[in-house]
Amino acid sequence: MYAGQYVFTQVTDYLPWHVFRQCVTRYDGEHQVKSFTCSDQFRSLIFAQLTWRESLRDIEACLRVQADKLYHMGFRCKQVSRNTMAHANAERDWRIYADFAQHLIRMARELYTDDTLPGIEDLKTVYALDSTTIDLCLSVFPWAPFRSTKAAVKLHTLLDLRGSIPSFIFISDGKMHDVNILDHLVPEAGAFYVMDRGYVDFERLARLDNARAFFVTRAKSNTKLKRRYSRPVDRSTGLICDQTVVLTGFYTHKNFGHPLRRVKYNDPETGKSLVFLTNNFDLPALTIARLYKYRWQVELFFKWIKQHLRIKVFFGTSENAVKTQIWSAVCTYLLVAIVKKRLAIKASLYEMLQIFSLTLFEKTPVLQLFSHPPTPESGATAF
Repeated sequence: MYAGQYVFTQVTDYLPWHVFRQCVTRYDGEHQVKSFTCSDQFRSLIFAQLTWRESLRDIEACLRVQADKLYHMGFRCKQVSRNTMAHANAERDWRIYADFAQHLIRMARELYTDDTLPGIEDLKTVYALDSTTIDLCLSVFPWAPFRSTKAAVKLHTLLDLRGSIPSFIFISDGKMHDVNILDHLVPEAGAFYVMDRGYVDFERLARLDNARAFFVTRAKSNTKLKRRYSRPVDRSTGLICDQTVVLTGFYTHKNFGHPLRRVKYNDPETGKSLVFLTNNFDLPALTIARLYKYRWQVELFFKWIKQHLRIKVFFGTSENAVKTQIWSAVCTYLLVAIVKKRLAIKASLYEMLQIFSLTLFEKTPVLQLFSHPPTPESGATAF
């Protein structure tokens, strides 16, 4: 891999550029393009994410200072202009980067298939589903209405808990309710979907059940249930009850007529009593409680990308520009995750980003950058 190349080139060489060119061709991304190609645009966006640039002017200034190095970094344009970048972000189809991100997702998930979750090692596929809201100014982003005086976009994410790799991402305006994203999912038989109470819609959950997928969610306080059977539990573990129940509400029973499993658990850390509903009757009740606890990984994922990638301040105001930037951020996250696994780097993704931000223009082998033992990262994040 290393042959006197810049760190930026070494890292981006892990991208399957032939697939990227196929995505560009699919959406005619370079129609009447003379010099600033889609790959140049993508490299500029990756550079902005890795170095945390704040604006197009910032990107332009940094890359112009290093103009003599652009060719060896993979750029084919002589210089990067903010006006050219702004036009490309606004006009070139964001689906180029969305499709490419899907390919990177498949690559990353294959690399992390051997990762396991403590306490639930026997489960192969566990997803956490949630969304995060990115606030915008309504007068600047009128295409993303949220409230009367506010705009926003929502990032709906299905996170594969092995390696914290997003397996499905959907970007909507702020008005879209979380539960509607279940209409866009293709259920995977045998997989576990862990969700909070915002996704409790028994008609939609029935689709997961019919596809032989399993779900674990919190029960709403007004859910009408009737107990059919109670299994013995060890109360010293925090479990309060493990029951087989049926829905008794007119519409809920009509939409989901099969029995459900109700597990009540007292969290020793917070002292709160949590009630879980699932359509899986085989796992131990304590494993169901542990599964829901792992849902917090998707919250950590959102926190991480908001803190360490550029998805809160945007380089353009059009819908296409915003989605292009978000998908480029997702691609950057996946790229770093792929490099980490391929090179067996022990440093966290946070440490890798920090080191890359300072060394992109050096000609040091990537592995040499991480030759020192990583220091413990503050906080509970596993990234």
